[in-house]
Amino acid sequence: MPKKAIKRFMPDHQSVKENKYLKIFGNLLHNANLWHLNRHSVAKAFAVGLFFAFIPVPFQMVLAAGAAILFHANLPLSIALVWLTNPLTMPVIFYACYLVGIWVLAEPPQQFVFEANWQWVIDSLSTIGPAFLLGCGILAVIFSILGYVGIQTLWRYSVAKAWKNRGHKDLKLK
Repeated sequence: MPKKAIKRFMPDHQSVKENKYLKIFGNLLHNANLWHLNRHSVAKAFAVGLFFAFIPVPFQMVLAAGAAILFHANLPLSIALVWLTNPLTMPVIFYACYLVGIWVLAEPPQQFVFEANWQWVIDSLSTIGPAFLLGCGILAVIFSILGYVGIQTLWRYSVAKAWKNRGHKDLKLK
């Protein structure tokens, strides 16, 4: 069942509550619904987490936490999914965002060399920025929807399969 698999990889709620960046949410973090694992809260968490994973800002976790609180999604899972874009995966994912952006805008790809400094980021906003940001938005929405629908489908399938297996076991006992 997805619930058991997800529970294994989730951070505990106490460590999330004590995170210094998430303390801005105060008592909102004490809402028990943010910590439950059910089909709806997990599907919403995947939608929120995957959406903010594609948003290129340094405070993705805080945005994901705010959206999880707003939409009553599972908070730890929403925050954990943001780490899909980590230092190892970020270059590939964000380059894919750029390619989607130039494809939608029907622009030719521009040659650029990445530099890890703010001046390069600011200078690049006028050249590759529009295509990159558009691609990030498009992929954020697409993966958010796919995550939501995928979890809803997987959860329903696993419950139906469990019920079916339960029925067969009951027949064998009689």
